[in-house]
Amino acid sequence: MQKILVVEDDVDIADLIRYNLERAGYQVFKAHNGITGTDMCIKERPDLVVLDLMLPGRNGLGVFKEIKRDSRTSHIPVIMLTARAQTEDRIHGLEIGADDYLTKPFSPKELVLRVNAILRRAEGSPGLVEFQFGPFRFDKNTVKFYLENDPVDLTSTEFKLLLYLCERAGKPQDRNDLLRTVWGYCDEVHSRTLDTHMKRLRQKLGEHGGLIETVRGVGYKVISSNS
Repeated sequence: MQKILVVEDDVDIADLIRYNLERAGYQVFKAHNGITGTDMCIKERPDLVVLDLMLPGRNGLGVFKEIKRDSRTSHIPVIMLTARAQTEDRIHGLEIGADDYLTKPFSPKELVLRVNAILRRAEGSPGLVEFQFGPFRFDKNTVKFYLENDPVDLTSTEFKLLLYLCERAGKPQDRNDLLRTVWGYCDEVHSRTLDTHMKRLRQKLGEHGGLIETVRGVGYKVISSNS
């Protein structure tokens, strides 16, 4: 049974999330402040964290930074849950590395669908454990990425997205196909999410970021070594 940590100071909302996630077959832990949430994440090593931003003790961004700073928890995907609905807040959450961002009020069913989608793409792929493309090396078991043999810290979503493109190098990938494959759903908001993740990927890849090419009117592709 996969474990999910819910860090939410509103007891009613936390209970609502727990109820729906447990109905979906997950084991759920709760924390009602940022410090306890950080400690529980390190102790329980959940498969995913649902993280409110407005928390007592330590705010959600502080919790997120602590989780990503610790090698024991840095790989854990995070869904940010907040009342801040402005586009800038959503984009900022994604830019710092959150795997998804859901605003209040929210649909419990949608939250469960997003959790399902993230955990599916975070699972290790059967078959070939490593995949090499030019200077990129992917370890599918540990979800670790190496650039010219140096480790680069990618979120699980960034890892999945770049791997998907590299396995299909030279072939343009439609935006909607990328959204459905990586996020599990497709809508206008997550079209912006895709662009934000591509921007972050290019920054993390440095001089190799140019290998990710925007295909106008279609989506993105990774340039083949034969191009």
